[in-house]
Amino acid sequence: MKRFYSSAFTLCTLLGLSAQEVLWQKDIRSSTQNFLSQVTTTIDQQYLISGSSIQSSKLQAEGSKQNNGYDFHLIKLNQQGEQVWEKYFSGQNHDYLSASVTTQEGGFLLAGTSYSGKGLDKKEDSKGGSDIWMIRINEFGDELWQKTLGSSSDEEARSVIQTTDLGFFVAGNRQSSLREPQGTSGYGSKDVWISRLDKNGKILSETVLGGKGLDEVEKMIPTRDGGALLGIYSRSSEIRISGSADKSSSATSYPVFRTAKSTDNFGEGDYWIVKLDKTGKVEWEKNYGGKGDDHIRTLALTSAGYVIGGESRSERSGNKTVGIEEGTDLWLISLNERGDEIWQKSFNFKNRDILMGMSVLHSADDKSSKGILLGGYTQAEGKIQTDDETFWMFYLNQDGNEAWRKYVKGESRKKEERLSDIRLNRDGSIILAGTSAEELGKENWKIVKLGDSQINKLIEKQDIKIYPNPVSDYAYVEIGFDFKEADIILYDMGGRQLQSLKTKNKITKINTQNLIQGAYLVTIKTDNNKTASAKLIKK
Repeated sequence: MKRFYSSAFTLCTLLGLSAQEVLWQKDIRSSTQNFLSQVTTTIDQQYLISGSSIQSSKLQAEGSKQNNGYDFHLIKLNQQGEQVWEKYFSGQNHDYLSASVTTQEGGFLLAGTSYSGKGLDKKEDSKGGSDIWMIRINEFGDELWQKTLGSSSDEEARSVIQTTDLGFFVAGNRQSSLREPQGTSGYGSKDVWISRLDKNGKILSETVLGGKGLDEVEKMIPTRDGGALLGIYSRSSEIRISGSADKSSSATSYPVFRTAKSTDNFGEGDYWIVKLDKTGKVEWEKNYGGKGDDHIRTLALTSAGYVIGGESRSERSGNKTVGIEEGTDLWLISLNERGDEIWQKSFNFKNRDILMGMSVLHSADDKSSKGILLGGYTQAEGKIQTDDETFWMFYLNQDGNEAWRKYVKGESRKKEERLSDIRLNRDGSIILAGTSAEELGKENWKIVKLGDSQINKLIEKQDIKIYPNPVSDYAYVEIGFDFKEADIILYDMGGRQLQSLKTKNKITKINTQNLIQGAYLVTIKTDNNKTASAKLIKK
């Protein structure tokens, strides 16, 4: 069993004085190697920390399902950073958890790469080689369903999203066999493979994307129209095919769309951006790069369209209009929803700068974006500098101009600290999740929650906010002012009290399943004598 340790934090800033408060830190220590993949924020602002671990000898002695290999590893934390539950999902071989997403129903969908056949927690046979293993769980970590996706080739999972119809897209990579006829299996040495599923795990369609080389999807985000945007690291040239590049297969009970890359690379590695519609068909694609190696890492949705981020070794060349200062720099591109360029920006922390996460601060009505929070770390290239292997944060205004940048250090700081993910919460607080180690192979998970007064000033707060509203089953009540404890009281419009519960959380989930259709009043009463009310509509 993992153990939690708290420690005080000091913060360094590169520009100006620190305006941050450490709300809490959790060091999740282990005697075995751990890979942290992602932190997923729930609607009620709890946190799922997900990754891959070899279970400890203590857990093995307690009879835990394990195979002495890597397993899916999950820890859920509440708003105060306290552990709610811990889960492992084990196959008979190595299984690596790559991505997770919060579902609208309050649970999670997990997607990882499995080398296991049927056995232990895995309920389906291997398709051949490595497969994509998906598990849907409820908010308590209990399995609802699972699915193994794959072929006789090797597949690896990279990203998963939920779409507006409550279904899912899972994106990964597939090793291609160049001996097969072009267009029937793959295009290059590695292609991008996307599967669209309904909320129960039924496959609705598949999409294969690739050029004449290696293409690896790094990130996928949902779009407002129910489709998906993919960020692909491409080392491919275009494939010239007469007629339509989009082909559908009749070999399966669902459509399989195969689309060859139609844009050439500018250099060794480029950003390849692909927009899919809600059925999984390609709407448009864009290729960005200079003459060197440019590696895409992450994507974010803005009011204007999208922000694309990664690292670049290219000077001004190709269609890259900004240069580099030293080593590997951050390279950001803003696109509108049609994929047209709005701006490009380049930023430098010295040595090799690696961007791992990006969150956009939206206005209360979601019609405008106020800024972009980025997180990452810097690796040494040659001479080691003071803040190498340290979590950093970087904040840009809505035009992509730098507002501030800061390093986050701890008293228990190790030699190698690598950020895996960053999340900007609705209340302006920030979650950073990564690994901390004296040496490779001895990684602990490190989770930090920060409050930042500079971001807090930009948050448009309401005394009380209810969503979704109208509601079918569960609603979330968000309190916009400070308190230690509050009562949430639900009344009908005749003034009769129907529910009452106490909370210490800024966002609290309430059950409306037993309410009849109509209007209700939600009232907040806090320990510091503040009150607020809002109307709730039950569908």
